Amino acid sequence: MKKILAIASGGGHWNQLMQITPAFEGCAVSYATTIDGLAQQFGINEAYLITDANRDEKLKLLLSVFKAMKILVKVRPQVVISTGAAPGFMFICLGRLFGAKTIWLDSIANGEELSMCGKLSTKVAHITLTQWKHLSDGKKILYQGAVV
Repeated sequence: MKKILAIASGGGHWNQLMQITPAFEGCAVSYATTIDGLAQQFGINEAYLITDANRDEKLKLLLSVFKAMKILVKVRPQVVISTGAAPGFMFICLGRLFGAKTIWLDSIANGEELSMCGKLSTKVAHITLTQWKHLSDGKKILYQGAVV
């Protein structure tokens, strides 16, 4: 059974992650999010809390990295997938170091260009997906449809 770690910040990123959960059927899935109790509201018991941070919060970002490493060591996922934002991108980077296949699904809110983490993911993630056909380059940034 494939082990998946699915990560998203709260709000729209989390909602989009929840939209793709049927694709995880038959897999052992663990989740991580930035809002305490959010996963449990969706009936998810295997969930971890990760510190929310962004590029302007260096100390929180560092704390988030250490928490992410602890979660990755515990879960040992074969696949890491994130819909965003910064904490999810950290899991993508660290997941690669742990030997996991990594997938970044950029938010549908980014219709003009990829998010900053989406752009960075083209250099790190095994697969970077956009929900906007015109943002796909057919090589590093792929379009496979929209979540919502």
